[in-house]
Amino acid sequence: MKKFLINSIYLATEGEGAHIGKPQIFVRFQGCAIGCINCDSKETWDFSGPELELSEVLTQIEKLAQREHGRVNRISITGGDPLHPKHSDQVELLAGELKKKNFYINIEASGSRVVDKVFDIVDFVSFDFKTPSTGVKTPLRNLQKMTEQYQSKTQIKSVISDKKDFEFIFDIYSNMSDEVKANLNWVITPCFEPHEEFPRERFIQILELNQSYGAPFRFIGQQHKWIYGPEKKDV
Repeated sequence: MKKFLINSIYLATEGEGAHIGKPQIFVRFQGCAIGCINCDSKETWDFSGPELELSEVLTQIEKLAQREHGRVNRISITGGDPLHPKHSDQVELLAGELKKKNFYINIEASGSRVVDKVFDIVDFVSFDFKTPSTGVKTPLRNLQKMTEQYQSKTQIKSVISDKKDFEFIFDIYSNMSDEVKANLNWVITPCFEPHEEFPRERFIQILELNQSYGAPFRFIGQQHKWIYGPEKKDV
């Protein structure tokens, strides 16, 4: 069995998206070929680093899960790109083992592929829909499949840098059916880059844009960057 290429495994509180504020154990895979311009984790791009056996990954998770006064039962599988073909078999195996232990599993998906064998196992999919400022395009067919097949356990997440980004996703949203819109969980996150002071004006602009367009999206910033600063890792 192939080993797991892992960047880090750590306990932290979710800092973004629909599950913001919930403590969970993050399993961060090493390696990503997407190449977003405004990525805040470029150190995870290379497909190199520590390789662990499944048993080692599970042991580290269990050590973090057992706390003095209870147990953390939420997992976020992230990266890097945990759904890259170099990782997807291991992620499927890991997710299956974690479900046997009654963990709630979130998977962070880059949007570049829909991996049924993983999405069918996990409890929640955080699915990126890329904006122009990232320099990456998410295939519309992937978004359509997520809304048709996995909408009940999916959030669509977009990082917004400016009005162009906002109008790009609003155009996509406007062409969705009323039935899809009624149950759509689409989160927008203002871009907050490493080595940048808190971009208050950008946050205000995007928040007010969302309101002026009828509030189609849920506006959620990255809490961990406010608390620890944008450079701090594994928090």
